[in-house]
Amino acid sequence: MDENTSLENLRDILINSDGKTALADRFRALFYLKSIGSEFTENKERADNAIEYISKAFIDDSELLKHEVAYCLGQTHNLIAAPVLRDVLSDLNQQCMVRHEAAEALGALGDKDSLNLLEKYFNDPKELLEIKQTCELAIERIKWENSKLSKEEILQKSLYESVDPAPPLALNNSSDKVNKLQLILNDNSEPLFQRYRAMFRLRDLGTDDACIALSSGFNDESALFKHEIAYIFGQMCNPVTVPSLVELVQRENEAPMVRHEAAEALGAIATDETFPVLKKLLQDKDQVVRDSAVVALDMWEYENSGEMEYAKV
Repeated sequence: MDENTSLENLRDILINSDGKTALADRFRALFYLKSIGSEFTENKERADNAIEYISKAFIDDSELLKHEVAYCLGQTHNLIAAPVLRDVLSDLNQQCMVRHEAAEALGALGDKDSLNLLEKYFNDPKELLEIKQTCELAIERIKWENSKLSKEEILQKSLYESVDPAPPLALNNSSDKVNKLQLILNDNSEPLFQRYRAMFRLRDLGTDDACIALSSGFNDESALFKHEIAYIFGQMCNPVTVPSLVELVQRENEAPMVRHEAAEALGAIATDETFPVLKKLLQDKDQVVRDSAVVALDMWEYENSGEMEYAKV
């Protein structure tokens, strides 16, 4: 980023104030603002202003952008973002994917003040399954983070900087055995939080076998579960995952939230075979998948460009 680029310039790019800004550039501005919003211990006023500017994008028409906005707010560790995320979760006019991401972000923030709201939607029999499951994970994440167990468990240091919906399973005699982790991953009798912990342990193992074990989760009935595995594959960038991601993104009856995450993972992996798949998705029937293809192709071009920094506006 040019050192002269102001927060206000980034805000204007993000919210598309001139009506002409490409979606990929808006995402890049968002990632810059997220970085600034995370620096609240160094410059609280500037960080809080960045959070405010990010939040202005929740009135946008793009479901994809708003869901990414919620995700980024959760990744800042900045609790000033919690009230706006609670409002988004409570807004029944917001799309499911956006509300789900707001709930997940509250979990990532570890916001104890949000527990009552999360429990409300988790216990609501009329609520969408994706929202209920996300609230379940966020509740357990907050409780774990504020528990004695979180201080005692020994976790592998992750290669990834993301705050995830669940911590990986703790290191022990069986937590590095792919077959045992796969059994937990796919066992619907296990608590969802435990299955997610197995998921992130497999991610942190990072082997081809671990990737193949994770891909078995694409047979699950839960859209939320499948979308998280696709997201993980985008982090890992292991080409061995490409066939399963291509199959997933080409499922016509699959939930858009799953297919969109598979598309972005293919953009991050950025092999030659992913490019034509992404180009075809520009004509997809679902808007969120089409938008994801735009962003994914921008990521693909960056990964193959030799640029040092993605968020360059």
